[in-house]
Order: sequence, then structure tokens, then C-alpha cells
Amino acid sequence: MLVRRLGDAPVEEWHRLRAHLLMDAGELGARNLTVSWLTVPAGAEQTLRSHEEAEQAYVVVRGRGAMSVAGDNQQVGEGDLILVPPATDHSISNDGDAELACVSIQSPQVAASELYSDQLAEVAGYDYDDDDL
Repeated sequence: MLVRRLGDAPVEEWHRLRAHLLMDAGELGARNLTVSWLTVPAGAEQTLRSHEEAEQAYVVVRGRGAMSVAGDNQQVGEGDLILVPPATDHSISNDGDAELACVSIQSPQVAASELYSDQLAEVAGYDYDDDDL
């Protein structure tokens, strides 16, 4: 059995958003999955994006927010699953008072370098060139 603990997972941060890379493309012997634990602080959001080949599922484990998939905007909260088909624009934002946490799963696998970059996370009023963030 292969187990990666959340505290042992590599972490990527983009302007207040944080992704624990539980399983990056090709890690732990996985051939078809990428799995991340994503935290979105109150008031933060990711920019609209899509993944050409991969389906993506989000499972909200804590907090509440808003999810946009192909222009359909819905409130989401703890226990909700959101399915994003391949090549579909999507974004998630935290309009709640507390941190939003969700598990994100992609298949086929998508490298973290594609999933998480300065292009994918935008918080109103933050400058990507600001090294202090």
C-alpha cells in the first residue's frame, strides 16, 4: 500500500492559494491520476482555466465557495463533488468567511507544473510580480 500524508506532500503556493501535491503525474506508481489538496483562503479565487485532455473532479472537504464550470456558476460546500469535463473552462472562489479546502483529482494525469502556475491563480489586487507574496 502506498500512502502519502498531507504533511509530507510537496506544497506549491500562488498568491494565498496552496496546493499540497498528494500525487503528481507519474509519482507513487500512478499511471492515470494527479491528486492535490487545494486550500483557498476567504476572498481568494483561481482564474478561469481548462485542461485539454483531462477530466477533473473536486470534492469540497471544508468551507464553502462558488464553482464555475462552462459558465454555470453554483455555490458549493462540504461534501459536494464537482465534475469538470475535458477542455471545459472552470474556476473556484471562496466567498465564505473561512478557508475552503478541496481535493482535486485529474485523469489522465496532469503535471502540477500545468495545473498550478501564476496564470492559474488570481486574487483581486495582487500583483504577480510582487515577490513578497
